[in-house]
Amino acid sequence: MSKQKGNNYGFVYSTDPHFQLNEEGEQVQTLPPEEQRLRVTLETKHRAGKTVTLIMGFVGKDEDREELGKKLKNSCGTGGSAKDGEIILQGDHREKAKAWLLKHQYKVK
Repeated sequence: MSKQKGNNYGFVYSTDPHFQLNEEGEQVQTLPPEEQRLRVTLETKHRAGKTVTLIMGFVGKDEDREELGKKLKNSCGTGGSAKDGEIILQGDHREKAKAWLLKHQYKVK
């Protein structure tokens, strides 16, 4: 069995005769910090008992989310990643992350 080349964004089949796959994708504009509504939570599920701090709700380009994640990781002095629409910080850094986000004019729930 051979692998398919290309990206079909999870679409396998459509019954719509006028359906066309948008190859370019939508360009998402990054909202300014004042308009971002971020949620900071703590999670241990599906992580072998390890605690992580999740920052969810960022609206914008992947590059900008990765840059914000890098700044948060540097501020908290920890590792982590920015993928699947969320920023993950290793460990319980809710207070540090909230303080940093508020200092930089992000709205935090």
